[in-house]
Amino acid sequence: MNTKLSPSFDKRDLRNALGSFGTGVTVVTSGSNQSRLVGVTANSFSSVSLDPPVVLWSLGSASPSLDIFDASGRFVINILSLQQIDLSKRFSSNVPDKFEGVDFGEGLEGLPVISNCVATIECKTIQRSVVGDHVLFLGQVEKYTYERKPTLLFCQGNYLQGAEFEAT
Repeated sequence: MNTKLSPSFDKRDLRNALGSFGTGVTVVTSGSNQSRLVGVTANSFSSVSLDPPVVLWSLGSASPSLDIFDASGRFVINILSLQQIDLSKRFSSNVPDKFEGVDFGEGLEGLPVISNCVATIECKTIQRSVVGDHVLFLGQVEKYTYERKPTLLFCQGNYLQGAEFEAT
């Protein structure tokens, strides 16, 4: 077992520790046909409140997509299905046009909504805060869709799928 007690952390090792918390995989999108379309793979997504409906996610402050997320004031959380591992990899890469060959439609205000996701959550940014080396976005949920199908998961550096079990 690797135990760290020092107040100064090795960033990679801390990232490994934080990666022990399994999450779903999302692609957060923004922009429109009038601007540039952007999308990033993110597992820093969470529900904040049901009344009012608010979610959050974070983006590295050095991201080349940050200007579009800021300018549009809107974003879509696209929760990926088990069959969308390729999209997770595509939107976490440096390909110039991440939307090339990707099946997506137009959501509110022209935002890109990826097709065949487990869920899509369209939001208006209500707060933006710089926290360390990231920008935290809080969004008011304005529209959502979902269907029950296997969700893509990520934990300890690996893609996973969930399995139901009976609790004892």
